[in-house]
Amino acid sequence: MSFDYDDSNIFARILRGEIPNDTVAETEHTLAFRDIDPKAPSHVLVIPKGKYVTFDDFAANASEAEIVDFMRVTARIARDEGLSTGHGGNGFRAITNAGNDGVQEVPHFHLHILGGRVIGPMVVLRD
Repeated sequence: MSFDYDDSNIFARILRGEIPNDTVAETEHTLAFRDIDPKAPSHVLVIPKGKYVTFDDFAANASEAEIVDFMRVTARIARDEGLSTGHGGNGFRAITNAGNDGVQEVPHFHLHILGGRVIGPMVVLRD
């Protein structure tokens, strides 16, 4: 792995069972759970079980099985939460943050799935 991984981050602790979570889906490679401070009626975090820090770390270094599983779990959650436009939902936003400029708060790759209302502008530009 080309990125430094911190085993003490909150998602690593969740994966080890040290911190409880409201699990939405779990597979061999992926865990998804409800955000403890939701920003939308549906706010689910999807994380790989492997030690990946950012999206680009995951995309570059995860196995094909991990990547496929992560993407399929994400699609299943969007469907099951009633968000997927392919299954009658009104849509959702999928967000991942990377590094300082991306305002990443937890150094473990994670994807936010937000939906159930209009989410608003993609980015608020600041000077």
